[in-house]
Amino acid sequence: MPSTHSSLYYHIVFSTKNRERWFDSEFCPRLHRYIGGVIRGLEGTAIAVGGVSDHVHILMSLKPTHRLSDVLRVIKAESSKWIKETTKRTSFQWQEGYGVFSVGAPQVEDVRDYVLNQEERHRMKSFQDEYVSLLKRGMVEYNEEY
Repeated sequence: MPSTHSSLYYHIVFSTKNRERWFDSEFCPRLHRYIGGVIRGLEGTAIAVGGVSDHVHILMSLKPTHRLSDVLRVIKAESSKWIKETTKRTSFQWQEGYGVFSVGAPQVEDVRDYVLNQEERHRMKSFQDEYVSLLKRGMVEYNEEY
């Protein structure tokens, strides 16, 4: 085969340190656009970026040559720097870890809608409950203590 073909979609979730509520509803769209720009700068495709005051969801596609941990390190570092510069709140930090879930091409639109409708979802469900549901659905082992 003379070329490489791929369909690599990821649903990423990460939170602010200690799940502190840093972002108001006016700031979130600006942050989401910024994160989308970071992904495009890394030659990925930001399909959707959403979230609320204490966490972010990303649906993106990457090339097979991307290393997911490097991409997330850059997204978190660049957005953290931007948040500090924009808000003048220099104590901001993202939590160290993240959740990553593979998405099949037929599910991309459903996950896109899920990512973009976070405000509505969190009127009924906490971040912690949502995240545990994602872990269970993805059959990811986890320690309930964390």
